[in-house]
This record gives sequence, structure tokens and C-alpha cells, in this order.
Amino acid sequence: MGSLFRSEEMCLAQLFLQSGSAYDCISELGEMGLVEFRDLNPSVNTFQRKFVSEIKRCEEMERILGYLLREIKKADIPLPEGDVNPVAPLPKHVMVIMEQLQRLEVELSEVTRNKEKLQKNLLELTEYTHMLRITRNFIQRSTEREPLQVQYEEFPFLEKDTMMDYNSMQRLGAKLGFISGLIHRTKIEAFERMLWRVCKGYTILSYSEIDEYIEDPDTGEPAKSVVFLISYWGEQIGQKVKKICDCYHCHLYPYPNSNEERNDVVEGLRTRIQDLHTVLYRTEDYLKQVLNKASESVYTWVIQVKKMKSIYYILNMCSFDVTNKCLIAEVWCPVGDLPTLRMALEEGSRKSGATVPSFVNRIPSNDTPPTLIRTNKFTSGFQNIVDAYGVGSYREVNPAPYTIITFPFLFAVMFGDLGHGMIMALFGFWMVFYENDRKLKRTRNEIWNTFFEGRYIILMMGLFSIYTGLIYNDCFSKSLNIFGSGWSVRAMTKAGVWTDADIRANRFLSLDPNITGVFTGPYPLGIDPIWNLASNRLTFLNSYKMKMSVTVGVIHMSFGVILGIFNHLHFRKKYNLYLVFLPEILFLLCLFGYLVFMILYKWLAFSAQDSKHAPSILIHFINMFLMQGDDVQPLYPGQTGLQVFLVVIALLSVPVLLLGKPLYLYWLHNGGRHLRMYRGYERVRRSSEEELSLMRAHDMEEGSSHSDLSTSREHQTEEFDFADEFLHQAIHTIEYCLGCVSNTASYLRLWALSLAHAQLSEVLWTMVMRVGLRMDTSLGIMFLVPVFGLFAVLTVSILLVMEGLSAFLHALRLHWVEFQNKFYSGTGIKFSPFSFSLLPSSFEHDGLL
Repeated sequence: MGSLFRSEEMCLAQLFLQSGSAYDCISELGEMGLVEFRDLNPSVNTFQRKFVSEIKRCEEMERILGYLLREIKKADIPLPEGDVNPVAPLPKHVMVIMEQLQRLEVELSEVTRNKEKLQKNLLELTEYTHMLRITRNFIQRSTEREPLQVQYEEFPFLEKDTMMDYNSMQRLGAKLGFISGLIHRTKIEAFERMLWRVCKGYTILSYSEIDEYIEDPDTGEPAKSVVFLISYWGEQIGQKVKKICDCYHCHLYPYPNSNEERNDVVEGLRTRIQDLHTVLYRTEDYLKQVLNKASESVYTWVIQVKKMKSIYYILNMCSFDVTNKCLIAEVWCPVGDLPTLRMALEEGSRKSGATVPSFVNRIPSNDTPPTLIRTNKFTSGFQNIVDAYGVGSYREVNPAPYTIITFPFLFAVMFGDLGHGMIMALFGFWMVFYENDRKLKRTRNEIWNTFFEGRYIILMMGLFSIYTGLIYNDCFSKSLNIFGSGWSVRAMTKAGVWTDADIRANRFLSLDPNITGVFTGPYPLGIDPIWNLASNRLTFLNSYKMKMSVTVGVIHMSFGVILGIFNHLHFRKKYNLYLVFLPEILFLLCLFGYLVFMILYKWLAFSAQDSKHAPSILIHFINMFLMQGDDVQPLYPGQTGLQVFLVVIALLSVPVLLLGKPLYLYWLHNGGRHLRMYRGYERVRRSSEEELSLMRAHDMEEGSSHSDLSTSREHQTEEFDFADEFLHQAIHTIEYCLGCVSNTASYLRLWALSLAHAQLSEVLWTMVMRVGLRMDTSLGIMFLVPVFGLFAVLTVSILLVMEGLSAFLHALRLHWVEFQNKFYSGTGIKFSPFSFSLLPSSFEHDGLL
């Protein structure tokens, strides 16, 4: 837990891995997730590295696994439950897995191909059957029956004949031909128009829609089809009709010349369809057996191939020594994990049976180490809030442990409602209780994943909202009279202040706390419930919440400035305490800290008896900057002199903040070289690079940070740029001084959002719930059920989701802008350890796992 307040101390180390044991050593490191590897071959192309052929083999296995997973998902076969975490396979076992996957792919592709052919044949036979059934009466029909679809007729003198078939048309001397088939329903109108324009006067088109849905062979979706029969005259017209059918992707089938031939074809089709159903059922059963067998091992293979590919990817980042018998890797590793790293290398060497052990060597470096902050499932959500602003610089103060308290508290100040907070806390507790459920964790819904990852944040925000709801005494816009109000109306009538005539004549009457018995004492917890009935309730709450927002804001910003002390002390920049921290805290407290003092003093110094004579804090604060106030009633004796002193101190701290640090550093680099010390001994110029390296190694063993070493080296070798330092400090001074004003005003959003939430809650109760509760008829209870349902839906959607998101974003801004910029730079690089558990999977992204 100690590393949560500051990032872990890191070191750069070299790993010397024997060629025979390198694979096993990297596998052990991947299981533990201890180190971050550096690429020692940045100039080498990806396809020119040592283990590129092994990576290609892994990609080929991934392709086969993707094919297997898609077929398993298509067959709706569940993968085995339970967490499977096999170790990375040895290189000699890779070919066995490759052969198994290739054999499965060939077998599965062959069975799938046969199944698709059978399905296509069955579809063609089914379409042929429908065509024969529907076209039975297109040419031969009785006169009593109206034709299904006849648009135009080539031989109008034949309309009176009772029977018409192919033989009768031949007797009339017409060389007729027939083309029959199926076409998609959406294309029939365009198809009909094209036939008329191209072959007008020489074709007869009849068509009818099939009642059943038939699977489209191109898309696999069920679709409506139309059976058509085209009678044409002449061979040339027949060629044109066939070309038109090809353009519209019609499925053409031969048309029988007689009823006897038709009956024989139908009987043969029926037999073939039955045989195809039998063969297709056996094929599907065998395919399911193959997929069931593959599903038992496919998840294990996916993990093994992922681990194996990542190991070879890391090995490509290593460099070989001159003998090509040893691989050298550079890694960032936490100093506290070095013993564990050595044990992992020893375990990898033992598993591989290497005669020469692999070892680690710590080396000095001037590069900025990555930032590692250890978290657990509770603190990770709050750490993500901080990292979204920027990853912390190496070894600087981490705001996350303080954010655990301040973030949900500031959210609750804006969201304070007992009922809404209870609903939010129950929702967060439900997610925490079922946090190990695989269905909740593995979902492709990004919105749900966001909520689930922040379940502990939601739980904390709900609990703090319950607390602030009790302080505000607000539960669904209603107050709870738990301890009994401290105000009494009876005392006003007993004292004779109110008469019956006054009560009847006035809608609103004021309670006077100066009369004995009217005000018996403050409410034990939160705001007195009688304020929910008062006409000046909004005025009172606005004043209370506005002053509370300013007070909380100044305390929050002051705490951020104070946290900067730990950065100054850790990085051995004690001059920043006097030249940066001191003027910053004086400027903030002399102005806005004094404003908080006046708020608290006015609350404590003025009672109900002299409240009418209490001066305005706003007027006094404005007069403080104008150096005036003699004509205004003072808040306390000696106020004017103290205010002038505080303004002078605040104004004097600005030039100190602006010029102090640049001038000191300029003097330090030009006139005070003889005073610069490093760890108790005088710095001397070292001409030997070996001696400088030994000094750095000695300092690192003593626990010095890399940034300190880098800073000391820069101070020795680089020229000091006063203009650059002055410009940087000028920007910081302007930003801080103006920011103190704007940031203090920014905390008024606590008051504004709290007011908006309370008013929306009250409007929702008045316009929805009160309507149902006021019905006193016998149908009132039945009417109350849908009213309560509407009230619940609007409460969740508007007050919990929308208002909760708004309060969340405003609390986020207060932490990022108003709090963290006082001490947190956020310019670091996040530590990305090589860990199998953190490796992304393309199959999970595609929804196959």
C-alpha cells in the first residue's frame, strides 16, 4: 500500500539469457509480469529479425483458431467454463499443436464444404418442386378459372378456347418455347418491364408468389421468391429472354412438355429430397461431433499460441552477443522485485536443463524510468481517474489515495439525496457482490463495461451521497423529521405575537427565534426539517451551500499546495519550499483563506439576537482589495488593519514567486558554484568516465532516484538558461495567481449542481408523484401504480443517470484542474510490464471468446 502514495523505485537491468533457456526464462517472466522490456534492435526491420519465422507460424495457428472459433460460434456450441491458464508450450511441442490444428481445419473445411453443397442441391430441388407445382396450371387451365397474371397476349383469337397447351399451339403453326424459374420478389416488376421493352409482342409472362420463405443462397437469409413461366415465339426471342434472366440472377429450371413427364419429374424430386435430408442430417451430426471435439481444446490452444507468439516477440527485442550463444535483454524492473526476478530466471534455467544459468545485472541509466503504482481492484478505479489526466512523473506524489475520499465527497455534495444515494449504493454493491461473474465481466457492451470497471467508485459515491443527503435532510425532495424539529410554532401564539386574526389573514408568518421557546436548539444531524416548509427555504439553502462550497474549495486547493512539499523534499529541491511553496500558500490563504475565516467567524460570532446587524461578507471582501471599509460596520475589531496587512503580504508574494527561483538558480550556477554540495561531499570535476559510472552505481545502491542523477549530470554539463527558466516561472506565476481566483469561483459549481439536483427532484415529485397521491377515489390505488412506475423511470433516467453523470464530470474537473495542477505534473510514462494476463486477444475483440 506504500507505493500507492508514490510510484515504485525502478532500475534498469540487463538480462543475460542462454540460448537454450531464453524461451523458458521469458515464459516465467510473462507469468509473473515483473519487467518491461526495451527494444535493443530499433533499427532492424520487423521481417529481418531472428524469430520472424516462428511468429509467422503462430499467426498461421491464430488464423486456424479463428476459423475454428467462428464455426463453433455459428454452431452455437458453448466453450467450456472455468479459468484455463496453461503454460506456454515448449518449442518442440509446437509442431504437434500445428499438425492437430491443420488436421482439424482440413477435416472441418471438407465437411463444411460437403454440407454447403448438399444444402445448395436441396435448395435447388425444393425450388424446382415449387416451380412444377405452381406452373401446372399456367398453360393448361379451365375457362372458369381466372388467370393468375396475364399481362399481354400474342394470340387474342385464342382467348375463347377452353383448353390451350403446347400441342394446340403447335397445330396453329407457332414455334413456341418455354422458360421457367424463380426470381426474387423485389425484382419481378423490373423484370416484367424489361421483358416487355425487349420482346414486346413475342412473349407471355405468368408468375405467382410462393407462400413459403426460401433461403437465399447468396445471403443465407430467408426471402420471398416468385415462380414465373415465359412463353416465347422464335429462337431469337428465346435467346434474348435467357440473357435477361441471367441479368436478373434468375434460377432457371427445365419445363416438362407433358403432364406425364411432369409427374415423373415430381416423383423423382420427392425421392431425391428425402435422400438429401437423410445425408444432410448425418453430415450435420458429424460436423457437430468434430466441433464438439475441437471446442474442448480450442480455448487452451488460443492461450498457448498467444503466449508463444508474445515470447518470440520479446526474443526479437533482445540482442545476441558475439558468440550467438547468449541473448542480452534490457528491462525496467521495480527495485523491490529484483530478488523475484532472479528466482524467475533460475526457475527458467532449471526447466530448460541449461548447464549455464541466466542472470541479471543492474546498470545505471540517465533515462527517465516508467511509473509503476501498484493497485488492487478497489483502488484501480480511482487510479484510472488520475491517469486519465496524465500518468504521474517518476516518484512524484500520487493524488489517487486522496482522491478515494475527496472525489466521492465532492460528487456527493452536488448529488446529495438520501434516496438517490441509496439506490446508487445498492447498484454499486450489487456489481461488487457479483464481480466474479463471467457474464458481467465478458461483455461487448462498452457502456456496461465502463460502469462495471467503476463499481467501487459508484459504491463510494452512493455511500457519500447518503451522508450528504442526511446533512441536507433531503430524501426524494422530502425532509425526514427523525429527531424532532428545534422550532416551535406554539411559542409564538403563547407569547401573543400571533393572534387568530393574523393566522387567518396571512398565508405566511415569520418565526422569531428571539422569543423564548420558538427555537430550542439546532437539529442534531443536518438541516432542520422545518426548512422544507419555509417560504425562504431556497434563500437559506443558497446561502448555506454557497459558503460551504467556497470553504470546501479553499481547503481542497490548500491541501493540493501542501502536497507539493513532499515533491520538493523528495527531489532535494529545498529552495522550492521558500521560493515556490511559501509564496503560493501565502497568496492563497491571505486572500481566500481569509474569506473562509470571515465565513466561519460570522457563523460563530453572530447569534439570532444580533443577526440583523451582521455585515455582508461580500462587501468586506471587496473593500479589502480597495483598501477601504471605514464607513462599513466592521466584522470584528481591528479588521481594516489586518486586511491591509494580508493584502500587502499577498501582493509581496507575487514578485517572490515570479523572480525568486530564477534569480536563485542564476546565482547558484554563476556565483555560487563553490557552495554546491552533493550528499555531504563537495562535487569535483571527474575526467574519467569510469569513475563517474562508479559514482552513479554507488548512488543507485543507496536509493537515489534516476531523476536526481539526471538532474545532477545536467547541472554539471549543460549551460543554465536564465531566460528559459524565467519564462517558465512567469507562466507558472500568472497561471497560479489568476487560477486562485478562477478556481475558487469554480468551486461554486458545488452549490449550483446541488441546487439543480434538489430542484429537479422537487419538480419531479410535485408533477408526477403528488398527482397520484392526491387522488382520493376508489381508483386512486390503481392509478398510483402507473404513476409510481413513471416516477421510478424518470428518477432513474434523469436524476440518477443524467444528473449523476453531470455531477461526476464536474467532480472530475475539480480534481483535474483545481486540485491536481497545484502539485501534480502528470508527464510520466506508464510502466507496461510483459505479462500474459495483460496481453490483448483479437478473438475477444471480435467476440469469439
